[in-house]
Amino acid sequence: MPVNNSTLNYFRNTRKVIPEMLDLFSAYDVSVTWAAVGMLFHKNELEWRKHQPMVLPGYVNRNLSSYEWVINNRLIDEIHFASELIDLIGSTAKMEIGTHTYSHYYCNSKGQTVFDFKRDIQLAIQVAASKKIQLKSLVFPRNQFNKEYLSVCGELGIEAVRSNPAAWYWDATQKETLLTKIARTGDAYLPFGKSNLVKPEEIVFENNIALLPASRLYRPWILNPLLNRLKLKRILSEMTFAAENKLYYHLWWHPHNFGTHPSQCLEELHVILHHYTELSRKYSFKSMSMHDTANYLRTAYK
Repeated sequence: MPVNNSTLNYFRNTRKVIPEMLDLFSAYDVSVTWAAVGMLFHKNELEWRKHQPMVLPGYVNRNLSSYEWVINNRLIDEIHFASELIDLIGSTAKMEIGTHTYSHYYCNSKGQTVFDFKRDIQLAIQVAASKKIQLKSLVFPRNQFNKEYLSVCGELGIEAVRSNPAAWYWDATQKETLLTKIARTGDAYLPFGKSNLVKPEEIVFENNIALLPASRLYRPWILNPLLNRLKLKRILSEMTFAAENKLYYHLWWHPHNFGTHPSQCLEELHVILHHYTELSRKYSFKSMSMHDTANYLRTAYK
């Protein structure tokens, strides 16, 4: 997006809210996987340019490439790089740093290849290793889950990948339409399709990688009290049902989703985490990172 004052404030808010999220996660003793774009690991533009690969992803739509974006936009260290935040996350107990690819790589876009993808993940692994971080979990950008690329993930040491819910409106292999957008949005507030909750033993492995299905996207606080209440009610009720029935539940969001209304989003996160604590006490509902979940499933069911 163009860098203007509004954009700067949005990302500055995001940077400020991440330590506050970490404080909440620590206070409630939960485990979290942070799927970080590899470029964020750099300290500044100069360091980033030193790591730029010789061969870039071959997207037909060149606007998808983060490398091409830089040609027409200037990089600003304080919003495009986050080395110190990566360090902070890594030093916080029970936090896993996973990967969201190095360049926010689009795995289902025309023109790119499995070889492009492999180079991208290798670079993500390289910059993470410079901080003594081993990448074991991956979340595909834009939920463009691509089964064909799992063999590369397995070869490079990835052991857990987030997959999409079974609902038709989360199928990233199909062209996005107005109807799919409406369905995904509506499902955040009211039951729109079948439940996204699964039994742990139903979670599948491919190429020795646990495919962990997303359950619910937390949508940020908005200026609509009714929708905020419906959204929270939906999340809390799903958590309760999962705990009561020993089901797997995967809640996710982007940290920058908190950038517009950070204090209100943090308050909702507080409500969610408090509810988790009650469920943990009553039903032994347990929080795990993606990698820990994969290890648990291998031991318990595989």
